[in-house]
Amino acid sequence: MPIQIVIARDYDHLSEIAGALVLADFHARLQAKNQYVLGLATGSTPVGLYKHLAAAANRDGFDAARVRTFNLDEYVGLPGDNPQQRTIHPASYSYFMITELFGLLRRPFAETNLPCGALIEQIDLERNLRLWPGDWREIGRDSGRAIAIRPAAQSAYLSWIKHAILDGYSRRIAKAGGIDLQVIGVGGRGHVAFHEAGIPFSAGKMLLVRLDENTVRNAVADGHFATMNDSPRFAVSMGASLVFAARTVLLLASGARKREPVLASLMEQPSTRTPISYGQTYAARGGCLVYVVDAVVGEPLLERRRDLAARGVEIVDRRRGRAKRRVEDIRFYRDLESGCYRCG
Repeated sequence: MPIQIVIARDYDHLSEIAGALVLADFHARLQAKNQYVLGLATGSTPVGLYKHLAAAANRDGFDAARVRTFNLDEYVGLPGDNPQQRTIHPASYSYFMITELFGLLRRPFAETNLPCGALIEQIDLERNLRLWPGDWREIGRDSGRAIAIRPAAQSAYLSWIKHAILDGYSRRIAKAGGIDLQVIGVGGRGHVAFHEAGIPFSAGKMLLVRLDENTVRNAVADGHFATMNDSPRFAVSMGASLVFAARTVLLLASGARKREPVLASLMEQPSTRTPISYGQTYAARGGCLVYVVDAVVGEPLLERRRDLAARGVEIVDRRRGRAKRRVEDIRFYRDLESGCYRCG
Protein backbone atom coordinates (compact mmCIF):
# COMPACT_ATOMS: atom_id res chain seq x y z
CA MET A 1 0.00 0.00 0.00
CA PRO A 2 1.41 3.45 -0.83
CA ILE A 3 2.65 5.64 2.00
CA GLN A 4 0.93 9.01 2.00
CA ILE A 5 2.53 12.29 3.10
CA VAL A 6 0.32 15.28 3.80
CA ILE A 7 2.24 18.56 3.95
CA ALA A 8 0.65 21.27 6.12
CA ARG A 9 1.50 24.95 6.29
CA ASP A 10 2.59 24.99 9.91
CA TYR A 11 2.15 23.24 13.24
CA ASP A 12 -1.42 24.46 13.82
CA HIS A 13 -2.48 23.32 10.34
CA LEU A 14 -0.73 19.98 10.90
CA SER A 15 -2.72 19.51 14.13
CA GLU A 16 -6.02 20.30 12.36
CA ILE A 17 -5.34 17.81 9.59
CA ALA A 18 -4.27 15.12 12.05
CA GLY A 19 -7.41 15.72 14.12
CA ALA A 20 -9.63 15.39 11.06
CA LEU A 21 -7.93 12.13 10.08
CA VAL A 22 -8.41 10.62 13.54
CA LEU A 23 -12.06 11.66 13.63
CA ALA A 24 -12.68 10.27 10.13
CA ASP A 25 -11.13 6.96 11.12
CA PHE A 26 -13.11 6.89 14.38
CA HIS A 27 -16.49 7.42 12.72
CA ALA A 28 -15.83 4.97 9.89
CA ARG A 29 -14.59 2.13 12.06
CA LEU A 30 -17.44 2.46 14.55
CA GLN A 31 -19.85 1.58 11.77
CA ALA A 32 -18.62 -1.98 12.15
CA LYS A 33 -17.87 -2.28 15.90
CA ASN A 34 -18.69 -0.80 19.30
CA GLN A 35 -15.35 0.55 20.53
CA TYR A 36 -12.42 2.33 18.96
CA VAL A 37 -8.85 1.60 20.08
CA LEU A 38 -6.54 4.61 19.84
CA GLY A 39 -2.78 4.49 20.33
CA LEU A 40 -1.28 7.64 21.83
CA ALA A 41 2.15 9.23 21.99
CA THR A 42 3.70 11.85 24.26
CA GLY A 43 5.93 14.81 23.37
CA SER A 44 5.27 18.28 22.05
CA THR A 45 4.21 17.26 18.53
CA PRO A 46 0.83 15.59 19.29
CA VAL A 47 -0.30 18.26 21.79
CA GLY A 48 -2.15 20.25 19.12
CA LEU A 49 -3.89 17.11 17.88
CA TYR A 50 -5.02 16.28 21.42
CA LYS A 51 -6.54 19.72 21.86
CA HIS A 52 -8.58 19.17 18.69
CA LEU A 53 -9.71 15.74 19.87
CA ALA A 54 -10.73 17.07 23.29
CA ALA A 55 -12.64 19.95 21.70
CA ALA A 56 -14.42 17.58 19.33
CA ALA A 57 -15.36 15.23 22.17
CA ASN A 58 -16.63 18.09 24.33
CA ARG A 59 -18.92 19.36 21.58
CA ASP A 60 -20.16 15.81 20.87
CA GLY A 61 -18.05 15.47 17.72
CA PHE A 62 -17.23 11.96 18.87
CA ASP A 63 -18.15 9.79 21.83
CA ALA A 64 -15.17 9.47 24.18
CA ALA A 65 -16.98 6.69 26.05
CA ARG A 66 -16.45 4.46 23.00
CA VAL A 67 -12.66 4.96 22.96
CA ARG A 68 -9.99 2.85 24.65
CA THR A 69 -6.45 4.20 24.59
CA PHE A 70 -2.99 2.66 24.82
CA ASN A 71 0.14 4.77 25.19
CA LEU A 72 3.47 3.91 23.65
CA ASP A 73 5.81 4.12 26.62
CA GLU A 74 6.68 5.19 30.15
CA TYR A 75 9.82 5.79 32.15
CA VAL A 76 11.26 3.41 34.71
CA GLY A 77 13.10 5.15 37.56
CA LEU A 78 11.22 8.41 37.91
CA PRO A 79 11.84 10.26 41.21
CA GLY A 80 9.44 9.18 43.94
CA ASP A 81 9.22 6.83 46.91
CA ASN A 82 6.30 4.82 45.55
CA PRO A 83 4.42 4.16 42.29
CA GLN A 84 1.83 6.84 43.07
CA GLN A 85 4.47 9.55 43.41
CA ARG A 86 6.21 8.41 40.25
CA THR A 87 2.95 8.32 38.28
CA ILE A 88 2.15 11.97 39.08
CA HIS A 89 5.72 13.22 38.65
CA PRO A 90 5.60 16.13 36.15
CA ALA A 91 7.93 14.24 33.80
CA SER A 92 5.89 11.04 33.78
CA TYR A 93 3.93 10.25 30.65
CA SER A 94 0.88 9.54 32.79
CA TYR A 95 1.00 13.13 34.04
CA PHE A 96 1.51 14.39 30.49
CA MET A 97 -1.55 12.57 29.21
CA ILE A 98 -3.72 13.86 32.08
CA THR A 99 -2.70 17.47 31.50
CA GLU A 100 -2.71 17.39 27.69
CA LEU A 101 -5.71 15.18 26.91
CA PHE A 102 -7.43 13.10 29.58
CA GLY A 103 -8.04 16.03 31.91
CA LEU A 104 -9.51 18.14 29.09
CA LEU A 105 -12.41 15.74 28.47
CA ARG A 106 -15.81 16.42 30.02
CA ARG A 107 -16.57 12.71 29.73
CA PRO A 108 -13.67 10.29 30.12
CA PHE A 109 -12.51 7.66 27.69
CA ALA A 110 -13.89 4.19 28.33
CA GLU A 111 -10.40 3.08 29.37
CA THR A 112 -6.88 4.47 29.34
CA ASN A 113 -3.72 2.38 29.46
CA LEU A 114 -0.04 3.20 29.87
CA PRO A 115 2.85 0.78 30.37
CA CYS A 116 3.35 0.23 34.09
CA GLY A 117 6.89 1.55 34.31
CA ALA A 118 6.11 3.27 37.61
CA LEU A 119 5.61 -0.14 39.28
CA ILE A 120 9.22 -1.13 38.62
CA GLU A 121 11.75 -0.07 41.26
CA GLN A 122 14.86 0.96 39.33
CA ILE A 123 17.14 -0.02 42.23
CA ASP A 124 15.60 -3.50 42.36
CA LEU A 125 15.81 -3.82 38.60
CA GLU A 126 19.50 -2.94 38.55
CA ARG A 127 20.24 -5.28 41.47
CA ASN A 128 18.48 -8.22 39.81
CA LEU A 129 20.25 -7.56 36.51
CA ARG A 130 23.57 -7.78 38.40
CA LEU A 131 22.62 -10.87 40.40
CA TRP A 132 21.08 -12.85 37.54
CA PRO A 133 23.22 -12.24 34.43
CA GLY A 134 22.02 -15.48 32.86
CA ASP A 135 18.39 -14.32 32.92
CA TRP A 136 18.77 -11.63 30.30
CA ARG A 137 20.83 -10.25 27.45
CA GLU A 138 21.30 -6.82 25.92
CA ILE A 139 20.40 -6.49 22.27
CA GLY A 140 21.18 -3.61 19.98
CA ARG A 141 24.07 -2.18 17.99
CA ASP A 142 23.98 1.40 19.30
CA SER A 143 24.19 3.02 22.69
CA GLY A 144 20.48 2.42 23.37
CA ARG A 145 19.91 -1.24 24.26
CA ALA A 146 16.90 -3.43 24.90
CA ILE A 147 17.05 -5.79 27.89
CA ALA A 148 15.65 -9.12 26.68
CA ILE A 149 14.56 -11.15 29.71
CA ARG A 150 14.46 -14.89 29.18
CA PRO A 151 10.98 -16.49 29.48
CA ALA A 152 12.24 -18.91 32.14
CA ALA A 153 14.16 -16.32 34.18
CA GLN A 154 15.23 -17.56 37.63
CA SER A 155 14.88 -14.12 39.18
CA ALA A 156 11.29 -13.70 40.38
CA TYR A 157 11.57 -9.94 39.90
CA LEU A 158 12.80 -10.13 36.31
CA SER A 159 10.23 -12.84 35.54
CA TRP A 160 7.48 -10.55 36.88
CA ILE A 161 8.68 -7.67 34.69
CA LYS A 162 8.68 -9.89 31.61
CA HIS A 163 5.36 -11.65 32.09
CA ALA A 164 3.27 -9.05 33.94
CA ILE A 165 4.62 -5.66 32.80
CA LEU A 166 5.85 -6.36 29.25
CA ASP A 167 3.83 -9.33 28.00
CA GLY A 168 0.83 -8.20 30.05
CA TYR A 169 0.60 -4.91 28.15
CA SER A 170 0.73 -6.55 24.73
CA ARG A 171 -1.91 -9.04 25.91
CA ARG A 172 -4.23 -6.17 26.89
CA ILE A 173 -3.83 -4.65 23.44
CA ALA A 174 -4.60 -8.00 21.81
CA LYS A 175 -7.64 -8.50 24.06
CA ALA A 176 -8.92 -5.07 22.96
CA GLY A 177 -8.77 -6.29 19.35
CA GLY A 178 -5.58 -4.47 18.39
CA ILE A 179 -5.03 -0.75 17.84
CA ASP A 180 -7.15 0.91 15.17
CA LEU A 181 -4.99 4.02 14.79
CA GLN A 182 -1.60 4.64 16.39
CA VAL A 183 -0.29 8.19 16.71
CA ILE A 184 3.50 8.45 16.69
CA GLY A 185 6.10 11.18 16.59
CA VAL A 186 9.67 11.09 15.34
CA GLY A 187 12.73 11.13 17.56
CA GLY A 188 15.71 13.20 16.53
CA ARG A 189 17.53 10.03 15.49
CA GLY A 190 14.49 8.50 13.83
CA HIS A 191 13.39 6.44 16.81
CA VAL A 192 9.77 5.64 17.66
CA ALA A 193 8.79 5.68 21.34
CA PHE A 194 11.87 4.27 23.14
CA HIS A 195 12.69 1.85 20.34
CA GLU A 196 16.01 3.57 19.81
CA ALA A 197 18.47 3.34 16.96
CA GLY A 198 20.27 0.00 16.78
CA ILE A 199 17.59 -2.07 18.52
CA PRO A 200 16.44 -4.82 16.12
CA PHE A 201 12.89 -4.76 14.82
CA SER A 202 12.55 -8.32 16.08
CA ALA A 203 13.47 -7.37 19.66
CA GLY A 204 9.91 -7.89 20.88
CA LYS A 205 6.47 -6.37 21.02
CA MET A 206 7.19 -4.66 24.34
CA LEU A 207 10.68 -3.59 25.30
CA LEU A 208 12.57 -2.86 28.49
CA VAL A 209 15.11 -0.30 27.26
CA ARG A 210 18.31 0.89 28.89
CA LEU A 211 18.37 4.55 27.85
CA ASP A 212 21.45 5.85 26.11
CA GLU A 213 23.41 8.77 27.54
CA ASN A 214 22.24 11.08 24.77
CA THR A 215 18.60 10.47 25.71
CA VAL A 216 19.35 11.14 29.38
CA ARG A 217 21.28 14.33 28.60
CA ASN A 218 18.46 15.60 26.39
CA ALA A 219 15.91 14.95 29.16
CA VAL A 220 17.97 17.13 31.49
CA ALA A 221 18.61 19.79 28.82
CA ASP A 222 14.87 19.97 28.09
CA GLY A 223 14.21 20.70 31.77
CA HIS A 224 12.42 17.45 32.62
CA PHE A 225 14.96 16.58 35.32
CA ALA A 226 17.32 18.71 37.41
CA THR A 227 20.41 16.51 36.92
CA MET A 228 21.41 13.32 35.14
CA ASN A 229 21.29 11.53 38.50
CA ASP A 230 17.58 12.41 38.73
CA SER A 231 16.82 11.14 35.24
CA PRO A 232 15.49 7.61 34.73
CA ARG A 233 17.86 5.11 33.16
CA PHE A 234 15.26 2.70 31.79
CA ALA A 235 11.90 2.80 30.04
CA VAL A 236 9.12 0.39 29.09
CA SER A 237 8.09 0.85 25.47
CA MET A 238 6.24 -0.64 22.55
CA GLY A 239 8.70 -1.96 20.02
CA ALA A 240 8.46 -1.01 16.37
CA SER A 241 6.87 -4.38 15.57
CA LEU A 242 3.93 -3.60 17.89
CA VAL A 243 3.66 0.07 16.87
CA PHE A 244 3.36 -0.96 13.23
CA ALA A 245 0.79 -3.65 13.97
CA ALA A 246 -1.94 -0.98 14.16
CA ARG A 247 -4.45 -0.84 11.34
CA THR A 248 -3.43 2.77 10.64
CA VAL A 249 -0.27 4.58 11.77
CA LEU A 250 -0.37 8.38 11.82
CA LEU A 251 3.11 9.88 12.01
CA LEU A 252 3.42 13.58 12.94
CA ALA A 253 6.58 15.64 12.41
CA SER A 254 7.24 19.34 12.84
CA GLY A 255 10.39 21.45 12.93
CA ALA A 256 13.87 21.42 11.43
CA ARG A 257 15.19 18.68 13.74
CA LYS A 258 12.77 16.20 12.15
CA ARG A 259 13.70 16.87 8.50
CA GLU A 260 16.61 14.44 8.27
CA PRO A 261 15.06 11.43 10.06
CA VAL A 262 11.77 11.77 8.17
CA LEU A 263 13.54 11.89 4.79
CA ALA A 264 15.80 8.99 5.77
CA SER A 265 12.81 6.90 6.86
CA LEU A 266 11.42 7.10 3.32
CA MET A 267 14.48 7.24 1.07
CA GLU A 268 16.75 4.69 2.75
CA GLN A 269 16.15 0.98 3.00
CA PRO A 270 14.51 -0.04 6.29
CA SER A 271 17.17 -0.42 8.97
CA THR A 272 17.58 -0.13 12.70
CA ARG A 273 19.64 3.01 12.12
CA THR A 274 16.31 4.81 11.60
CA PRO A 275 13.64 2.78 13.45
CA ILE A 276 10.67 4.59 11.84
CA SER A 277 11.91 3.29 8.49
CA TYR A 278 10.17 0.06 9.53
CA GLY A 279 7.06 1.84 8.25
CA GLN A 280 8.14 0.95 4.71
CA THR A 281 7.89 -2.74 5.56
CA TYR A 282 4.56 -2.15 7.28
CA ALA A 283 3.11 -0.34 4.24
CA ALA A 284 4.45 -3.00 1.86
CA ARG A 285 2.55 -5.60 3.87
CA GLY A 286 -0.70 -3.66 3.51
CA GLY A 287 -0.59 -1.29 6.49
CA CYS A 288 -2.04 2.21 6.21
CA LEU A 289 0.75 4.72 6.94
CA VAL A 290 0.13 8.48 6.78
CA TYR A 291 2.71 11.16 7.54
CA VAL A 292 1.40 14.64 8.40
CA VAL A 293 4.28 17.11 8.41
CA ASP A 294 4.73 20.86 8.44
CA ALA A 295 6.26 22.86 5.59
CA VAL A 296 9.73 22.78 7.17
CA VAL A 297 9.80 18.98 7.20
CA GLY A 298 7.99 18.83 3.87
CA GLU A 299 10.46 20.97 1.91
CA PRO A 300 13.12 18.27 1.32
CA LEU A 301 10.35 15.76 0.60
CA LEU A 302 8.98 17.97 -2.17
CA GLU A 303 12.49 18.31 -3.59
CA ARG A 304 12.64 14.50 -3.82
CA ARG A 305 9.05 14.07 -4.92
CA ARG A 306 9.89 12.11 -8.06
CA ASP A 307 12.26 9.79 -6.19
CA LEU A 308 9.68 9.23 -3.46
CA ALA A 309 6.97 8.45 -6.01
CA ALA A 310 9.23 5.76 -7.44
CA ARG A 311 9.36 4.26 -3.94
CA GLY A 312 5.57 4.21 -3.61
CA VAL A 313 5.17 7.42 -1.61
CA GLU A 314 2.33 9.82 -2.43
CA ILE A 315 2.58 13.50 -1.47
CA VAL A 316 -0.46 15.69 -0.90
CA ASP A 317 0.54 19.35 -0.62
CA ARG A 318 -1.98 21.16 1.59
CA ARG A 319 0.07 24.31 2.27
CA ARG A 320 -2.05 26.58 0.08
CA GLY A 321 -5.63 27.58 0.74
CA ARG A 322 -7.53 29.75 3.13
CA ALA A 323 -5.57 31.25 5.99
CA LYS A 324 -7.96 29.78 8.53
CA ARG A 325 -9.59 26.38 8.22
CA ARG A 326 -11.68 24.59 10.79
CA VAL A 327 -11.32 20.85 11.19
CA GLU A 328 -14.81 20.40 9.76
CA ASP A 329 -13.71 22.13 6.53
CA ILE A 330 -11.05 19.52 5.79
CA ARG A 331 -12.60 16.62 3.92
CA PHE A 332 -11.24 13.09 3.81
CA TYR A 333 -12.37 10.10 1.91
CA ARG A 334 -11.77 6.42 2.39
CA ASP A 335 -9.94 4.47 -0.25
CA LEU A 336 -12.20 1.43 -0.12
CA GLU A 337 -9.67 -0.83 -1.79
CA SER A 338 -6.86 0.00 0.63
CA GLY A 339 -8.91 0.83 3.72
CA CYS A 340 -6.79 3.94 4.24
CA TYR A 341 -8.05 7.48 4.76
CA ARG A 342 -6.99 10.06 2.22
CA CYS A 343 -7.20 13.82 1.94
CA GLY A 344 -10.02 15.06 -0.26
